[in-house]
Amino acid sequence: MTTEEYTVRIEPHGRTIRVREGQPVLEAALAAGLNLPHSCKSGHCGSCRARLRAGEIRYPSVRPPGITAAEVQAGNILLCQARPLSDLVLEARLIARVADVEIKTLPCRIARLTPLAPDVMQVFLRLPAVETLRFHPGQYLDVLLEGGRRRSFSIASPPHDSELIELHVRRVPGGGFTERLFGAVESGALLQIEGPIGQFTYREGDTPLLMIAGGTGFAPLKSMLRHILERNVERDIHLYWGARQPHDIYEEALVLDWVHRYPRLRFSAVLSESTSAGAGHRRLGWVHETVLADHPDLETFEVYAAGPPAMIEAIRATFPDRGLRSERLYFDSFDYAPDSARSK
Repeated sequence: MTTEEYTVRIEPHGRTIRVREGQPVLEAALAAGLNLPHSCKSGHCGSCRARLRAGEIRYPSVRPPGITAAEVQAGNILLCQARPLSDLVLEARLIARVADVEIKTLPCRIARLTPLAPDVMQVFLRLPAVETLRFHPGQYLDVLLEGGRRRSFSIASPPHDSELIELHVRRVPGGGFTERLFGAVESGALLQIEGPIGQFTYREGDTPLLMIAGGTGFAPLKSMLRHILERNVERDIHLYWGARQPHDIYEEALVLDWVHRYPRLRFSAVLSESTSAGAGHRRLGWVHETVLADHPDLETFEVYAAGPPAMIEAIRATFPDRGLRSERLYFDSFDYAPDSARSK
């Protein structure tokens, strides 16, 4: 049985793509090399909002949480969840600043596997000698799996140290790929990847930075931090890393070494389920509330935040009230989902 395809025209750029029946519009756009705004790809964050100018779409179930009824009434849709029911005309932004990197599909091998925590694996990938992967700090890649499935992982290494590509993989119950990484897969195994993808990227400047990680949201921030610190960029940075227990701050020793070597870097680990903070740089509570307690006026800061949707939604809801300008908030929101989902 032949799957129907629809034509989707994206204005004001006049770009046209083909989208299979049942395929999310965003997925088809990324596959076609169009870098449309997006973040969580699960319908929570609202980053992929676009205006539907012609045609009909459907969502897999109910209206996604990242878009309100009023926004739907005004003609907006979320591209990560929208499936076409006809040919479409959309109004959406293309992201220019990452257009200088080419999205490639490449083979690679697992060079090294290192457990960082009971449920986090550090994975180093080696590309073929004749290939390179140009990317911006903060972007991610997809590991392509059988049956058209894929898993997304932020790149933790910086562009200037790309001989091996570093990923931080959280073990997901029921996730076939992540389960194999913690068991049957060994160094030397062959993988297929696609990337780089995403607009959560570091912007050069001299404004003081607040960087906020939730869990493995540390991975894209690690890429940015190494990019800044190892190139001796003079920016004041306060890194906050939120997690449940001390062992979830899985590269704490590395960050403390950075703090010792780079005076412009400060670090706070924030534990939400621990009964004792222990070391002086550790705090108890929610990471976004700790940031606000330390910095009641955010007008002079840029904020980079990466982690689960609940953390990102809390930051987006509260930080503007403390003076943070919307154009100075950059975020990457992602769920820990099974392999069938397109999420980090």
